[in-house]
Amino acid sequence: MMADERDGMRDGMLDAELDSALKDFRRSVHAWSEAELSRPRMVKAPMRTAVWRMAAGWAMGCVLVLGVGSAGVYEHGLRVEAAREQAKVAAEQEAQRKLAAQNAALDEDALLLHVDSDVARQVPAAMDPLTGLVDTEDAKQQ
Repeated sequence: MMADERDGMRDGMLDAELDSALKDFRRSVHAWSEAELSRPRMVKAPMRTAVWRMAAGWAMGCVLVLGVGSAGVYEHGLRVEAAREQAKVAAEQEAQRKLAAQNAALDEDALLLHVDSDVARQVPAAMDPLTGLVDTEDAKQQ
């Protein structure tokens, strides 16, 4: 016998062993599959807590969104109120400034009238008692 023939016989025996092993494996897999399919199974009922958890999650999410929204509206209201207060204070300051300007103008006018009256006097104030002794009509005729 030659080496090629011996190798061919050995390959043939290995092929037969491999086929036998694969057939046994196939039969065991089919047997296991049949056993699994035929055994009674327990069906688990869906848990109702999952629905409540999802509903509670949505409710909490809605509460969070409404809380953030209402906080924004409240903050906006505070800012509007602060702006109104600032406008009111600014208007009061403007009114006080105008009143002070008017008083200053009146004081200035009164001062100018006082100066005009002092300048327009022909006789100084110290000589007022003496002016009463002089007859103005006689002085005009002379």
